[in-house]
Amino acid sequence: MAKDYILGLMKSKKTVFTFKDLLLLWKETNVNFVKKKIHRYVKAGKMNSIRKGIYSKDKDYDKYELATKIYTPSYISLETVLGAAGVTFQFYGQIFVISYQTKEIKIDEQKYSYKKIKDTILTNQTGIESRENYNIASPERAFLDVIYLYKNYYFDNPSILDWNKVYEILPIYGNNKRMIKTVKIYYEEVKKN
Repeated sequence: MAKDYILGLMKSKKTVFTFKDLLLLWKETNVNFVKKKIHRYVKAGKMNSIRKGIYSKDKDYDKYELATKIYTPSYISLETVLGAAGVTFQFYGQIFVISYQTKEIKIDEQKYSYKKIKDTILTNQTGIESRENYNIASPERAFLDVIYLYKNYYFDNPSILDWNKVYEILPIYGNNKRMIKTVKIYYEEVKKN
């Protein structure tokens, strides 16, 4: 009986796959065989090619999952998380991602904005939540990522942050005196109001 590769794909909880993901999912070691399968499935409309080496079941894929597959390791953070949590009120159409490089990419009318951060911070899981198919910063981690990356930034509603968590996460940025001072200023401001 022939192996049903599409069934394996459809059963997966992932919506976005790298070439390596497909090799593992299909338990195949023959790279050329998998390349031909992918090519046939994309041509037949059974799979969607998003960009070189990245595929989806169809056009209805999880954009956060894609964002973290393009560059790995990475996680959703900055304005994407802060806006959803209500810490900032400004709406940004693009998805902000912390990664090992800074780059802007546009795929299917969606902009992805990658910001480079030091490897020791990037790979530290403190304040990072693992969702089913991607990693996302807590509002407190996103807040600290913003302070780390930008000198002057206005937060509309920092009072909703859990300040105990902010201070728990802060040490992963090293003994950054500017950050420590900035966090203290925001904390004092929140306590006053």
